[in-house]
Amino acid sequence: MPMSGKHITPILAMPRLAGSLAAGFALAVTLAGTHLSDTGSSTAFAPKLSSATFPQSEIASSIGKVNSAGSQIAAITLKNVAAGPETKSEARAGAGAGAITKVHAKRGTAPASPELIRAADVIKLAKKQVGVSETNGYGGGTKYQKWYAKSHRAKVTVRRDGGSVKGYKNAAWCSIFISWLGHKLKFNKQMGNDAWTVAHAQWFKEHGRWGHKPKAGAVVFFSWSGGSSVDDIDHVGLVTKKLGHGRIRTIEGNKDDSVTKQTRSTSLVVGYGYPDYAK
Repeated sequence: MPMSGKHITPILAMPRLAGSLAAGFALAVTLAGTHLSDTGSSTAFAPKLSSATFPQSEIASSIGKVNSAGSQIAAITLKNVAAGPETKSEARAGAGAGAITKVHAKRGTAPASPELIRAADVIKLAKKQVGVSETNGYGGGTKYQKWYAKSHRAKVTVRRDGGSVKGYKNAAWCSIFISWLGHKLKFNKQMGNDAWTVAHAQWFKEHGRWGHKPKAGAVVFFSWSGGSSVDDIDHVGLVTKKLGHGRIRTIEGNKDDSVTKQTRSTSLVVGYGYPDYAK
């Protein structure tokens, strides 16, 4: 809870006094050490300290340092008091940025870091998109296509595949939809980022994240002809649940011109891409 000025004044005075006392003691020891360096005997310390004389300029300089140290201790203490008590997680981690990021993510005060994204997070975002559909009558108009057409990745894939960046605004968008999910969660390094289903699947294979077991959160690639090669892929979606008996539940973009929920037979699946989700 933020503190008012009337609470701050006494708090400031106490650490400054304590800081000055501590620094003063250190001063006495330092000065004594400087002038008593001619003896190694601890028994000679008391009488020599009481009779020692110090240059006035040295004392003035040291007093200034004492006051400065007291002020610094007060400022640090005041800052910590105003910030409030740290959480147990932050205390255990000290100044560890990773631990603080986790605490903030749980509080909802900052977006989750990519390494904290779970399959449930992607599925939740995909479910919110169900019902979004094409709007212009030409196979386009979705926010997913508009986003991809403006992205740097669009320029890269145009150089690879031909066509124009503008063409993505009305292009088949099932793979773009999966890429958009990754983009919104800053998770493209795990979800991939492509407009072409075949290249998207190949990306998962090249990164060692390809397999044939359905899992919630996996990116699923279909061949309507039942082919088993990556080159046979026609469509892509997101697995939301493994149903058993050769069936999976999915959310797919560009199915009936919109984002829809589907139940699919695994006999149509070429393979699955597995993002590296947090456990």
